[in-house]
Amino acid sequence: MTKFFTKPQASEYLTQTLGLPVAVKTLSKFITTGGGPEFQKFNTRVVYTQTALDEWAKSRLSRPYKHSSEIEATNE
Repeated sequence: MTKFFTKPQASEYLTQTLGLPVAVKTLSKFITTGGGPEFQKFNTRVVYTQTALDEWAKSRLSRPYKHSSEIEATNE
């Protein structure tokens, strides 16, 4: 069976394991506004899979740059 992460565990995973700081409060906001990682409900609790967290984090990253002027040139 797949391992699931609660919001605090998901925040810790993103921050500590991936090095991409995301607060529990931010994950909570995304649940109501959209734009966050795909989630599921287990009774009343929101849970995330590691795959969903990894895919969401990857989707939020820009492509690699060699110089800051590249960012302005691509308008990202």
